[in-house]
Amino acid sequence: MTTGADRRHPDGAGDGPGDEQAGRTGTEALLTSPPTPLPPLPADATPAEAAPAEAAPAEAAPADATLADGVLTDATPAGGTSAKETPAGATPPPDPFDQDDLPVAKGATRALLGALLRPHRGRVALTVLFLLLQQAAMQAGPLLVAYAIDQGVPAVRREDYGPLVALGTAYALCALGSGVFQFVYTKLSGRVSQDVLLDLRGRIFRHAQVLSVDFHERYTSGRLISRSTTDVESLRELLDEGLQELINTLLSFLSISVVLLVLDGWTGALAVLSFVPLYLLVRLYQRRAGRVFARRSTAIASVIVKFGETMNGIRPVRAFRREAVNDAEFDALNRKHERSNGDSLIEMARYVVGSRLVANTTIAAIVLWDAYRVADGTLALGTLAAAALYLRRLYDPIDRLGQFLNAYQSAAASLEKVAGLLAQEPGVPEPAVPRELPPARAGLPGRQVDFEDVSFSYRTGGEVLPRFGLRLDAGKTVAVVGSTGAGKSTLAKLLARFYDPTEGRVLLDGTDLRDLPMAELRRGVVMVTQEAFLFSGTIADNIAIGRPEASRAEIEQAAKAIGAHEFIAALPEGYDTDVRKRGGRISAGQRQLVAFARALLADPAVLILDEATSSLDIPGERAVQEAMETVLHGRTAVVIAHRLSTVAIADRVLVMSKGRVIEDGAPDQLIAGTGTFAGLHRTWRESLA
Repeated sequence: MTTGADRRHPDGAGDGPGDEQAGRTGTEALLTSPPTPLPPLPADATPAEAAPAEAAPAEAAPADATLADGVLTDATPAGGTSAKETPAGATPPPDPFDQDDLPVAKGATRALLGALLRPHRGRVALTVLFLLLQQAAMQAGPLLVAYAIDQGVPAVRREDYGPLVALGTAYALCALGSGVFQFVYTKLSGRVSQDVLLDLRGRIFRHAQVLSVDFHERYTSGRLISRSTTDVESLRELLDEGLQELINTLLSFLSISVVLLVLDGWTGALAVLSFVPLYLLVRLYQRRAGRVFARRSTAIASVIVKFGETMNGIRPVRAFRREAVNDAEFDALNRKHERSNGDSLIEMARYVVGSRLVANTTIAAIVLWDAYRVADGTLALGTLAAAALYLRRLYDPIDRLGQFLNAYQSAAASLEKVAGLLAQEPGVPEPAVPRELPPARAGLPGRQVDFEDVSFSYRTGGEVLPRFGLRLDAGKTVAVVGSTGAGKSTLAKLLARFYDPTEGRVLLDGTDLRDLPMAELRRGVVMVTQEAFLFSGTIADNIAIGRPEASRAEIEQAAKAIGAHEFIAALPEGYDTDVRKRGGRISAGQRQLVAFARALLADPAVLILDEATSSLDIPGERAVQEAMETVLHGRTAVVIAHRLSTVAIADRVLVMSKGRVIEDGAPDQLIAGTGTFAGLHRTWRESLA
């Protein structure tokens, strides 16, 4: 049975920056009060939670005192204020996480693209070589036409067909070679593109897994999905289509400009000069389109976030009839993306119209002038024909260059967001010089935990756990109780190293958690949360997550010890039953039992239960509590108690309120007193009557 305070917040305390206003713990030898004023308890706190001063002197210390060597001393500086307070009237800067605009160093996008292409530089060079050959074969055509007109036709008039046949054969070979080289280029570039995309998706996935819990609480999974799908797809379009268009355009410009200058200097010079306004047009398009594509990338990410959020919460959506409201919100986001997509098309249209106007005007002017020169006898007819063909080939890629610019701006905006994600450093990094834990004491799997002068603040500001010290003896079970926002779950997450303390150290048998390799830490410290998350796959696979090498006998033994074997065996395929997405095939209580079996099989030295029995019914809770006595025996355990019935198995109880440990002692001792825990316990007992 839960107390009134516990029923108010089923998700527990301190799960995120907004969940805890303050947090604090104490020690057997040191209880230090916060150096800054703390906010009041939530308005819905019960009188028992708001009255720590009524606790028995042996069980509680005054809020403004330090208990050291048995002597109470004042520990609160006068006039202390939080260093992280926002000045009055000042507008806090926008959070880049809220804006989906993570900071990225200048040049990081190009560096990322270079890093992705560098392992494939040999194949990239070969790809470019075949593209050069394709361009050479293709651009030889008009030159052969010029020779055919100026030399082949006069030779035919003399009944000499050799030059014309040779030129025709050469033209056919060039056309065939162009097709073959294009095929090889497409095949090679496609393979490089797919390998690059595979590498990029892998980088995003691996990096997202090592980022801290703090990051994932601020950066939604929908945005991560957008980074690895929509943004990666933008890069695919650039690699598959855009780069070829860019290289074709550059090679066409260089080769055709040289040929035109050789054929006729004036014609070539005018053609080259016409690229000055085209260059200015490209620069204008880049500036305008860059902003548009950045907005479009953010807009589609918002659509994905909303869609994923709605589908994941479909039960409350249906229960509270949110369909119409969600539909309106989704439509607004969808229309915002539609507008940003339309803006990108408008910018593209402006570029295409402008480039065609410049190109057509230039071609018309040059052809008219060259025609006059042919009539005047100062220019050969074959040269005019070749120049006309080359001019058309020179400006034809301009439209395709627009497609490249479109793909480039889209990919650049996407890569900038991916680079911002990859630039995020893990909040709990691997140690530079890892250390090993000392050997465990014989017969005791548990290890001693020490919080040394620890304080904790979220990055968004506001101190959650002021400086404190705490020792948890090896092999003992400590229950932590308190109102919502007291810091219970934050304390547990520091021990699990989901967060690192802002100041101080958390020690496991004298070894700083930050010095332990993450794999060893996860083997030694296991946390079971209120939400028992199960992955798609069999029940056996989910139990063995912490020990993939475990045998079926070991898996079943863990399930039997926790009381889960009976319901698992009754399933259609027993331990091989697929639990489906998020374990939806079994009940919440059954998922929790699987999570307990998973923790037991992992055989940790320290076990953290963060309100882990809150989803169980009364019979299920009793069954788990019986099994927990066996599971926790000899281990160091921290139990965040949602139901006071859980406290019965504890050796020690810590009562937290407003970031402080206000009571500390054995359960029987605290129940016999007149403090907060005694009041909570009486209320709970009365609710059972």
